[in-house]
Parts: sequence; C-alpha cells; structure tokens
Amino acid sequence: MSKKFTIQKSPFIVPTTDGKLIEEHFGITTDVNSPISIAHMIAPAGWSEPFQTPEFEEYTYIIKGKKQFIIEGETIILEAGQSIKIEKNTRIQYSNPFNNDCEYLAVCLPAFSIDQVHREKD
Repeated sequence: MSKKFTIQKSPFIVPTTDGKLIEEHFGITTDVNSPISIAHMIAPAGWSEPFQTPEFEEYTYIIKGKKQFIIEGETIILEAGQSIKIEKNTRIQYSNPFNNDCEYLAVCLPAFSIDQVHREKD
C-alpha cells in the first residue's frame, strides 16, 4: 500500500541573485507538482523585483516583517499575520522597501513557473 502523505524535509532552494531566499516545499522543482506550489521566502530589507503579470493565482501570508505590493497601480502594505490573494493575469510588483527582512509563505495555483510569471524588463 502506498503512503497517503509526503513529508518535505529538503525543499528546493531556488537560486537567486537578489538576496531573496526561496525554499520551494512543493511545486514543479521539488515533486513535479503543477497544480500547486508552496514556498517559504525571506525577502531582505530593500529588496524588489520587476513588475509581472502571472498566469497563476498567488496567495501570500506574512509571517514576520512587512511586504509591499503594487497591484494594478494601487500600493498595499501587509504586516505579520495578514494575507492576500492576487488573481491571475494581474499586474503586480512585490517589494520590501522596509528596514527589516520579510518572512512569508507563498502559494501559487497552478504552481509557479518562470514561463508563466511574465516579468517585465527593467
């Protein structure tokens, strides 16, 4: 009989060049799971990434610190204990312009894929 559960003890550490820690626990790079991805992230103080228009929904739960979202031109700041759902095909920029690191969980439906994030060039 096969197991009805999977324990993730060694998430995939996504290589980054901007100081952000991305630990994918479930998703395309860890278990070839395309319906969903779950990642633990730490965005360092002063971090930001380009605007993007992903083909997936993204849910973010802030564990520690604050994170800024610019969603279709509206600036939103979330703090620890707060969460947000961003609909797919929404133009957004994620950043941490604050003085402390931001730790959070991100869930993408379907799973995050670099081919579906559509980051804008600077």
